[in-house]
Amino acid sequence: MPPVTPIGARERHTQDRVIRLFQESLGYEYLGNWKDRPDNRPIEENYLTPFLNQSGYSQALIQRALYTLNKTAGDVTQSLYDINKAVYGLLRYGVKVKEDAGEQTQTVWLIDWEHPERNHFALAEEVSVKGHHDKRPDLVLYVNGIALGVLELKRSTVSVSEGIRQHLDNQKPIFIERFFAPVQLLFAGNDSEGVCYGTIGTPEKYYLTWKEDSPLENPLDRHLGQLCSKGRFLELIHDYIVFDSGVKKTSRHNQYFGVKAAQKSLRSQQGGIVWHTQGSGKSLTMVWLAKWIREHIIDARVLIITDRSELDEQIARVFKGVDEEIHRSKSGADLITQINSAEPWLLCSLIHKFGTKDSADVEGYVAELKKSLPANFSPKGNWIVFVDECHRTQSGELHKAMKVILPNAIFIGFTGTPLLKTEKKSVEVFGGYIHVYKFDEAVKDKVVLDLRYEARDIDQTLTSPERIDQWFNSKTKGLTDIALLQLKQKWGTLQKIFSSKSRLERIVQDVLVDMSTRPRLMDGRGNAMLVSGSIYQACKFYELFDQTELKGKCAIVTSYQPSANDIKGEETGEGLTEKLRQYDIYRKMLADWFREPEDTAIGKVEAFELAVKKKFVEEPGQMKLLIVVDKLLTGFDAPPATYLYIDKFMRDHGLFQAVCRVNRLDGEDKEYGYIIDYKDLFHSLEMALSDYTSGALDGYSPEDVQGLLSDRLSKAKEHLEETREAIKALCEPVPPPLGSLEYVHYFCGDTQDKEALQSKAPLRMALYKATSALIRAYAAIANELEEAGYTTQQRERIVAEVRHFEAIRNEIKLASGDYIDLKLYEPAMRHLIDSYIRAEVSVKISELDDYDLVDLLAHKGSDAVIQSLPEDLRNSEESMAETIENNLRKLITDESPVNPKYYEKMSALLDTLIQQRKEQALSYQVYLEEITRLAGQVKDPQQGESYPKTLKTGPQRALYDNLDQDEEKAMALDGAIRAVKKDDWRGNKFKEREVKREIKRYLQDPEDVERIFTLVKEQRGDY
Repeated sequence: MPPVTPIGARERHTQDRVIRLFQESLGYEYLGNWKDRPDNRPIEENYLTPFLNQSGYSQALIQRALYTLNKTAGDVTQSLYDINKAVYGLLRYGVKVKEDAGEQTQTVWLIDWEHPERNHFALAEEVSVKGHHDKRPDLVLYVNGIALGVLELKRSTVSVSEGIRQHLDNQKPIFIERFFAPVQLLFAGNDSEGVCYGTIGTPEKYYLTWKEDSPLENPLDRHLGQLCSKGRFLELIHDYIVFDSGVKKTSRHNQYFGVKAAQKSLRSQQGGIVWHTQGSGKSLTMVWLAKWIREHIIDARVLIITDRSELDEQIARVFKGVDEEIHRSKSGADLITQINSAEPWLLCSLIHKFGTKDSADVEGYVAELKKSLPANFSPKGNWIVFVDECHRTQSGELHKAMKVILPNAIFIGFTGTPLLKTEKKSVEVFGGYIHVYKFDEAVKDKVVLDLRYEARDIDQTLTSPERIDQWFNSKTKGLTDIALLQLKQKWGTLQKIFSSKSRLERIVQDVLVDMSTRPRLMDGRGNAMLVSGSIYQACKFYELFDQTELKGKCAIVTSYQPSANDIKGEETGEGLTEKLRQYDIYRKMLADWFREPEDTAIGKVEAFELAVKKKFVEEPGQMKLLIVVDKLLTGFDAPPATYLYIDKFMRDHGLFQAVCRVNRLDGEDKEYGYIIDYKDLFHSLEMALSDYTSGALDGYSPEDVQGLLSDRLSKAKEHLEETREAIKALCEPVPPPLGSLEYVHYFCGDTQDKEALQSKAPLRMALYKATSALIRAYAAIANELEEAGYTTQQRERIVAEVRHFEAIRNEIKLASGDYIDLKLYEPAMRHLIDSYIRAEVSVKISELDDYDLVDLLAHKGSDAVIQSLPEDLRNSEESMAETIENNLRKLITDESPVNPKYYEKMSALLDTLIQQRKEQALSYQVYLEEITRLAGQVKDPQQGESYPKTLKTGPQRALYDNLDQDEEKAMALDGAIRAVKKDDWRGNKFKEREVKREIKRYLQDPEDVERIFTLVKEQRGDY
């Protein structure tokens, strides 16, 4: 029976149990507590050397391999990413060395990948690592003495995100960045959430979770047992790491099990389909499977057929990132030539090259291939063919042609969408499903975001049929009855297909209102796409938006390229035809973008599209809306995209892929993707049924698209109720009478006790996150509370709750000294909170943002501080005093490295003042005067000390204070440092050595040298 973990057990208890798990269940050797071990390194040669000896390498080879490994890992001229990539190459492919000059090159394997049990697996705890600032990871996992894994543990009541942030801090240059040179996997875990894992450089939002059946109930033990068992740990590192365009990535559970299932099929000489929903990493699944094929199937050759240039380019880039070359075929003839040769082993072919710009011409592709077959054609090698988006690119013709060319090939189809009912028979050529990862699973695993759906209806009516008849009569005099009939039919068609200007204006107005009121749109962190029914209509949309505040922040991206050939014969003298208007609007858009005369802008559509997409992804506040027709609705990954407006009739695959444009993860403030439907494609999700296959997705089986969309308003209400309950539960332990002091003591403890304040930090973080979640949930529905079913009384209660919890958060931030920074979502939410709750709050928060509390105290006095604080704090002298003191304490702590001796005095003065206040040894007014004077001294050391006139700069005064007030030595050392320091000397070992050498000329004690050197490094504005 597994050991019982007490609720809220301390981290030490969890860490002891985890160590036992590694020892008893996973077979790792426990190396001990390395807190006081003097020289902990990421490569422990005293464990690596015995392994290499046992592997039979000579001493000469071992020494050369160790030299190469240490030199690569210790390269201070490269970034951590580049060093880690280089070390990974040595780990995975072995170290290529010669026993002696003139000898043959041999490979020294640092890890026995084929026989995991032959390696030495070990872990150490509290591994103290020296850096610019020392750090101590909880657990380090070593294989043959090489640190391959680092684990940060938290108690069950503290989020794993705290552990992730520790990893991110540790990888910074100011901490222990170089320790991570060989580290491959990073884990953060607790008993309630289990484990999140990533690699070096992985941002918090991209840390992954594992999902695999197990009898173990404790999620932490279960995940560690699954991820860190000897075979799995090495397999993940060997087969599921990739360096992709400057980003190191590892596998999600769906990718891992998808590849494993495909391996099993290939061993049985069977093909099939891998269906992994949009956004779940399908292209990397293809990469990892191809790498495995290369190393495990004799004479294996892989052909990847895609119909997207972006994927074709991405696959080529990723393979190059893992030192594998891929041949990109230039034509059908080139592909046949390569197949007919023994090399290369890896090829990709883009069907677009054989069709039009925006569609895969399978027939043209097949004809090109057959035409290129030489008389002596004979494919070389064992072929496996990957067909990407097999629902689009696979057909009977393509399959037959590929079978003629590669009769013994195994075909594996990949798709990001479910297969239509009609397709399920036609794709049986692949051999059925190998692995399935559906949309609802991906949402549950937080791989992609849930989608919220809202239908909007805009009726079009003829306001004056008589006037229209008059217009027709006046304009059509002299036409024959047949000609008149044709014209009226055209008019009727136009009424149905092309929107009236007034209807487009209504949609434009809708979008503009959303831009000002909807989460992520109003703060510029998110943006939107508008799907138009035609290129002409897209141009009309653009023309309308270009006259609003979106001018310069909106663009059209379609397949259209303005050409003079488009407008030949279009000029009638009666006004602009659709082609002429379309041509002129596009030309003007390009001219405005490139800021040059219109004529010279023609032909720059591709450059325009690349620039616009880049800005849309990287600067969402500067490119807020893309208007599209067919382009960018598949394969365009833009995490900021949050809203998709649909004004086009769409079905099945095209619709499924389009709505998935807005389901990519992009920070905490993006909780959902929003679909705004002007064509009622899903009949408004009537009755809130999850089975909407009677509408635009009726080509799919209901179980294949379950949970794709949900009604926005009902789900928004549900989410608001969840956030209300969550924050109430968090604050429930606060004791009566629930005043400011009670909340401050519960979330901060004694604000003068640094340890108590620090121990409560996770609790405060939970409060801040819960409050922000409540504000976001409220903002999403604030102007539709009545439509969501709330009564007037309920609405007033909700408003009061949001106001109450926001005030609590602000007071706790002030009292604890936590920064008041409205990051990510809060600037956007502020707009709605001000609008719906109380306008005066924004002014006060803004003042505090621009002028911090100690600044106000030092420069404007205690009266200004009192007026800036929330009313509840103002009415409590004790709460206000604690708030001021804690902010001052935090500033002293932050500034201390710049001048430790001076700020020690300031800290002592603050302690004395606090003691006098608590003992009521001075009146409150005198206390305020004294604390104001102290704040001035903290902000400006010249107010707190009488320095010699020769000391004119901060660094000179800092040296004086920390060299026993030796004026002559301080001035001499200051001059020497300025004379010898080089540009960007911090972090450069050789440049730092020159500065330290100068300090040694003036100081004898090595500890003093290190102390003053650290002090000098902190003087960033001067040295």
